[in-house]
Amino acid sequence: METLQLPQIFCPFPTMLNPFAKEAEKHTAEWVARFGLVKSEKARERFNRAKFAMLSSRAFPTAGRFELCIAAEFNTWLFLLDDKNDESMFGKLDYLQMVHSFVSQILRNSTVVAPEDGIALADSFADLWKRMRRIGSPAWQQRFVKSMTDYLDACLWEVQNRMAHKAPSVADYIEKRPYTGALYADIELIEILESIYLPDEVRNHESVQQLSLACNNVVCWANDLFSFDKERRQGDVHNLVVVLKEERSLTLESAVAEAARMHDEEVRRFIALSESVPNFGEEVNDELQRYICVLKAWMRANLDWSFGDTARYRMHIRETASGNWLISRI
Repeated sequence: METLQLPQIFCPFPTMLNPFAKEAEKHTAEWVARFGLVKSEKARERFNRAKFAMLSSRAFPTAGRFELCIAAEFNTWLFLLDDKNDESMFGKLDYLQMVHSFVSQILRNSTVVAPEDGIALADSFADLWKRMRRIGSPAWQQRFVKSMTDYLDACLWEVQNRMAHKAPSVADYIEKRPYTGALYADIELIEILESIYLPDEVRNHESVQQLSLACNNVVCWANDLFSFDKERRQGDVHNLVVVLKEERSLTLESAVAEAARMHDEEVRRFIALSESVPNFGEEVNDELQRYICVLKAWMRANLDWSFGDTARYRMHIRETASGNWLISRI
């Protein structure tokens, strides 16, 4: 095993777990099998070790069973698409364009049109969208469509960079990263999964928008710290540690330290924002606090799942006496 050192990152939010977690995990495994999303025995073993449903069970701690299964299966779908891109040399442009096309068609008119190598992803996404539409208002559906379109557009941006052998600048990477992680789509799900309804003027308020962005950055930048070694070995430049190292001519250790510092600073920005939100009236304030609690749950969930539940990053974590983490690649 090769050992790397990662500074312990700041995340003072409580660990939470949905009481329907085991049921969501079972339902997700059955759903994946029903749509043929995982075919080979090796892929099934990898899927079982990944425990994708646990991430959603931690991130949506008070969702009902039906709602949690939507979250678990949606995030599983995203991870499996990401794996398919990795298997295709970081995502072939024609394959991702095909996914963009059939997802757009499904979101617009629920029509599934996809070639054979995309039919499992298309059919499973259509099933998800059908269930989402049952509990999402037309206005919510429009917002979710935009979040998915932004995500797929950002994925195409990554592929085009790879094809051109072009590394993004730090500024461009930070601008695009909230979209490539698809977390805005998950944040939109908060309304229909946790039954948290914010008026448009509250949801679109600058302070609430910044809370969502800060949460998104924290989750994505933490993920970059956990996955940078894997991506570095694959030659992928779309990682905060990698772009910091290349643009600023840093050592690997310094780039890791800077990414961790940026992460911690963003957590503190989130806390400051959450403590200074405007007064929207008692009823709306209560809903907004519930919304903020789910954002906190997402940030904590990402750490707990990455370190305790999944084998996706093939890491063994050990805390040192100095408070740092030793990351051993398995």
